Amino acid sequence: MILLQQMIVMFLLMLVGFISYKKGLIDDSSQRKISGIVVNIANPALTLTAAMGESKITGNELAGTALLSISIYTTLVIIAIILPKILRIEKDHQGTYQAMTIFSNIGFMGYPLISAMYGNSALLYASLFSIPYNLLIYTLGLSQLSRSDNKVSIKEAFSLKKILNIGVISCIATIVIYLANIEVPVFLKDTCTRLSNLTAPLSMMVIGASLAKIKLTSLFTDVKLIIFSIVKLIVIPVIALFIISQVIDNKVLIGVCLVMLATPVGSMTAMMAQENDGDFEIATKGVSLTTLLSVLTMPLVSLIMARFI
Repeated sequence: MILLQQMIVMFLLMLVGFISYKKGLIDDSSQRKISGIVVNIANPALTLTAAMGESKITGNELAGTALLSISIYTTLVIIAIILPKILRIEKDHQGTYQAMTIFSNIGFMGYPLISAMYGNSALLYASLFSIPYNLLIYTLGLSQLSRSDNKVSIKEAFSLKKILNIGVISCIATIVIYLANIEVPVFLKDTCTRLSNLTAPLSMMVIGASLAKIKLTSLFTDVKLIIFSIVKLIVIPVIALFIISQVIDNKVLIGVCLVMLATPVGSMTAMMAQENDGDFEIATKGVSLTTLLSVLTMPLVSLIMARFI
């Protein structure tokens, strides 16, 4: 199975990062710098390569994907309000759990997986998921992950500077280049391709380095976090994908949805919690536990969905 093979590759790359941190080849400072390279250079380049391939996707398919992505994130926001209450999460931690419910690791893990499984052309679909993702994480996510006694209001978070971030800009540029059929010079294509190839190894090494800073046994003693992880990684993706498969017959798009929904909690949640004096410990544990479990749960979700698609 392609997904299982790719998850093994991702796991091995994480292991390299884990060992590199333990051996002192990566430290906290270099980890932040590598994250900056991935977020601001490699991942946007990977997005842009979607517009430079030979495969074509119709305008109707793109419009349908945009509507689907909005529907998915609207549903996730609603689930995020309800789920922490069902799990009886303490009030001080509810915002963190809400953010972990909504924001998956679609950039660091999702994009490389989609590229490997379906080719760069499938990243056009992923780009349309990234626009609401980036709009929400720098606004709603910022509010959820800020310190409780210094909460950033959603109104404060919705500024033009926050909305027009590098993630959104690269996604919009990708769609414009594609729809306008702009011919990109070969040297720019090659540059983007080479930079995009950095995304998977660097991002997985950063996640592995993050795991090296946590006592892994502590992740499996938090019952509420374990239940949350099962819901996040298996229950939500399976139910959502079953519904999606009933109304969409495009297998590539369904596969993209699988990756977008079944990836672990996004590492950006921990980064933003740390930056805003939020619940960094819970966010880091959520990222770490779901990342470890995803090596098994993503192939499992794929196997379950293979019976319905």
